[in-house]
Parts: sequence; structure tokens; C-alpha cells
Amino acid sequence: MTALQCFEAVARHMSFTLAAQDLFLTQGAVSKQIAQLEVMLCHPLFHRSPRGLSLTPAGKIYLFEVRTILDQVDASSRYVMGYGQASQTLHIAVQPTFGTCWLIPRLRDFMQTYPDIQVVTRSDARPFDLMQSRIDISLFYGNGSLPGADCHRLFEASVLAVCSPAYMRERVTDSLGALASQTLIQCASRPEIWRDWFLSQDFEAIDCYQGPRFDTFSMCLTAALEGIGIAIMPGMFARDALRAGALVQPWPYVQPSDGAYYVAHASHCAAEPKVRAFTDWVRAQALAGDGSV
Repeated sequence: MTALQCFEAVARHMSFTLAAQDLFLTQGAVSKQIAQLEVMLCHPLFHRSPRGLSLTPAGKIYLFEVRTILDQVDASSRYVMGYGQASQTLHIAVQPTFGTCWLIPRLRDFMQTYPDIQVVTRSDARPFDLMQSRIDISLFYGNGSLPGADCHRLFEASVLAVCSPAYMRERVTDSLGALASQTLIQCASRPEIWRDWFLSQDFEAIDCYQGPRFDTFSMCLTAALEGIGIAIMPGMFARDALRAGALVQPWPYVQPSDGAYYVAHASHCAAEPKVRAFTDWVRAQALAGDGSV
């Protein structure tokens, strides 16, 4: 590591003297580290001339690799430093809007109940493969099936259309045809959601895939609040805005859920205390308040 740090510092300053000052070493010590590194690699890393230093082709390639390694070591060190007194780490994968709108507002209770468990979350619109990724828990919407996992149903999530009151005042939405002609905000992670909502009412909307597209329901929610158009999403995500009057339903129909939200963990990890603690906790949270409007 010392040799790598010396090489990076010399390459950054193009000076053995400045690199030595940066690392609180002598110039001779830095020169020795670089010389040993070049012998080990069987390649010179610097061109040395009266005009100064420059990287050789091998040095340029090596510098990229070395900086990647040093950055990873630094990030890993900071990562470990962030755990404080926690004795366990729980890695949770969660779909973005579910994490923002449902999990995080409740997570403080889990952290207070289990202060020895450090929570680390990752978000992705797709369910994680628990067998391939280093994830302890996955929270996802679907049919309750993941390879090699135990899936526990939390609740269903009915679907509705929402828009800002101002948007609704300026548009005609007195029929499904009129509503379908408006700006329909699309969610990239659920591209069929408008089509399914219309078809569940026996109406085929030809242009239901058209409209501004956003990655997540939380972005669609913000777009609806800003008056961009009509968004469609599980009602649980729009509940607070509907209650506050910031959003309204341009059409009263609520589509029954065709799937559910689940908490899942790898089958062979079911007995792990941290996994069991979170699974029991999140199921209790789900029972206390489901995903309805």
C-alpha cells in the first residue's frame, strides 16, 4: 500500500519532492518505493529527464488501476467507520418509492428497538436476487416468488389516478375517453399500469403508453403535484397528498391490486436473529396499516 500511495502521489505532483512532502516521507524513501514497484512490475512507470517526470504508457494504465484501488480502500474504511457501536449489519433492498413513502417513515422505530443492528439500504425498481447479491432482506411488489427465498405477504396495493386540483379544473375528465386524451404521466418501472387500469374498466385506451416518463412512482407523484399531467400509482403513495388536498382523483375508480408487497429473505437465513427481527417487525408494521387509500 505504501508503494501504491507513493506512486499515486508522484504521478499527481510529477515530483518526488512534493510527493514526499505530501506523504511525510523522505524523498529517498519515495524513490525507493517507486524503484521497487518498477522492478516488481517489470516496467518503468516514469520517464525521467532533465525537464522533469512524465508517465510511461504502462504508468498511465497503472495509475488508473491504483487510483481505483486507493479510492476503494478509502471508501471501505469510511464505510466501516460509520457503524459506530452497531454489532450487526442488515442489508435491505427496497423499491425506490416504497422505501421513500412507506419504509423510511417507519424505520426509526426499528432502529430504536434494535440499536445493535446497522441498517444499510439499496434501491432498485426490480426485485433483487437474494442468492446472487449481498442482500439480507428484499422488499418488493410482485407475486410473492423469488428464487431460493421465503416471501411473506405484507399487503395489497390498489391503483388509482391522481392529478393536481388546478390541472383538473382546466381539463375535461368526465369520461374515460376524455381522461385518456389528457397528459398521462408514465412510470418506467410499471409500463403497463395505465393499460391495465383502463382495461379493468373494459375500456381500451389506444394512446395510454404516451406521455412524460419517469423512473419511479415518487417522481410521478411529484410531476402530478406540479401539474404536469395525470399520474397513476398505488394509492398508498398518494394517500397523504390526497388527504391534504394537494392531489385529487380525476376519475373515482380504484383498481384492485393484481399483486402485493412482500418482504423476503434467503431461505437459509431464516433463523438469523437480525433477519428474523426485521421480518417480524415489518410484518407487524404492515398489519398496523395496510396499503389502502
